[in-house]
Amino acid sequence: MEFLKQLGIKDKNYGAASGLNWYNTTDQGELKISSPATGEYIGSVYQASEKDYHDLIEKGKEAFKVWRKLPAPKRGEVVRQIGNKLREYKKPLGSLVSFEMGKSLQEGMGEVQEIIDICDFAVGLSRQLYGNTMVSERPNHRMYDQYHPLGIVGIVTAFNFPVAVWGWNAMLAAVCGDVNLWKPSSKVPLSAIAIQNLIADVLKENNVPEGVFSLIVGRGVTIGERMLEDKNVPLVSVTGSTRVGRHCAEVVGKRFGKMILELGGNNGIIITPDADLKLAIPAVVFGAVGTCGQRCTSTRRLIIHESIYDKVKESLTKAYSSLRIGDPLNENNHVGPLIDKDAVKTFLAALEKVKTEGGKILFGGENLSGPGYESGCYVSPALVEAENHYEIVQEETFAPILYLMKYSGEVSEAIEIHNDVVQGLSSAIFTNNMREAEEFLSGWGSDCGIANVNIGTSGAEIGGAFGGEKETGGGRESGSDAWKLYMRRQTNTINFGKTLPLAQGIKFEI
Repeated sequence: MEFLKQLGIKDKNYGAASGLNWYNTTDQGELKISSPATGEYIGSVYQASEKDYHDLIEKGKEAFKVWRKLPAPKRGEVVRQIGNKLREYKKPLGSLVSFEMGKSLQEGMGEVQEIIDICDFAVGLSRQLYGNTMVSERPNHRMYDQYHPLGIVGIVTAFNFPVAVWGWNAMLAAVCGDVNLWKPSSKVPLSAIAIQNLIADVLKENNVPEGVFSLIVGRGVTIGERMLEDKNVPLVSVTGSTRVGRHCAEVVGKRFGKMILELGGNNGIIITPDADLKLAIPAVVFGAVGTCGQRCTSTRRLIIHESIYDKVKESLTKAYSSLRIGDPLNENNHVGPLIDKDAVKTFLAALEKVKTEGGKILFGGENLSGPGYESGCYVSPALVEAENHYEIVQEETFAPILYLMKYSGEVSEAIEIHNDVVQGLSSAIFTNNMREAEEFLSGWGSDCGIANVNIGTSGAEIGGAFGGEKETGGGRESGSDAWKLYMRRQTNTINFGKTLPLAQGIKFEI
């Protein structure tokens, strides 16, 4: 395919790079990558060794000494050029993301746009790394906050967003003066390799030190564990399951490292009698079936007032019956495949489980076969009547299953149902009732890190801080003041007087 050539993807690719140079390790195993869309072989990646990891850490440490001294706006200029390079290659890179991961071409292109957007955000941020000035209680004293770079930021990304989450982290960290080591998912490493190929010229043209933007593809039990344990990596950003995040928290926390954890979501939407269903139905459908239900922000639970339940159910069934499922590179299709056959098994097992618990499948729930579905990774998104307390509903199934449930009283009842899961990432309510909307956004409303009114749970903009609460991890990435997590905070006091008064009025004379 032409886009593979444009991105420098070969039949066999190396799995470690320092931003400027590739390592030639070939004895650690070979990942053979096929598209879930067609089953077609794309290319292979040689996994990196622990020696490669340690070499990249040493290069990162040396690069940090230089990069942190470069004025932040100069670092921002490099990021600006990276954004422009991605603009130039948006179509081929978006096509690779779509083909390798299985999301629609529109979503693949949108993912690349997210990096472009965060580059723009980071360029502006490079001139706004501000601290506060505080009034001192002592005469002739000044107090203020300032923020300093941390060092090496380890970035571990998941298969569902092969490139965007790297951008969220790497671009902010770079303008903050940090260097990056990226470990992408072993299911989608080619998109990460393409990024390295694209940015190499920018780094060379700007004399960026080797090791500022590094990549390592390797096993979680070796490379991943080294990163978690390594005191040379003061901050680790991990996107993945709650199980993975819990392990990360234990290992990194034990060495007092910093973490950004973006873990599971079990996202709900409340639809009240005052909802505009012309807005709600498309938002629910996109939230539930976009990326074939493989977003951490995918809509998984729909809490509907009983007075409009049948109407909503009918509208959703009609919408689901019109979904076009197939090759994600065909822009006429709405839904692509799941990432692999194991994901299909998980999807089918969840539906069997919900039936044993008393749930009812209203639509879909099949593993599709026949022409166009030869990869075995295509499913029909499922609508299921269920109750929130079901064990399977309490879990996050990374697949297009939408659980429909009723509430009968005030919106407070719906909020109670909504919050009764261990995850806390994204949430939404559809209502034109101001009181209901404000209660949902109040301190006793949604307990999620993201709460929306009259838009769905997915499709967050980069301008806001992204992240969740409870077992979603509590980290924040992307916009707002998430940049502060990539820096160490320092409080400074300057005495410009001729005496030494102590705080709290303490007297000490010698």
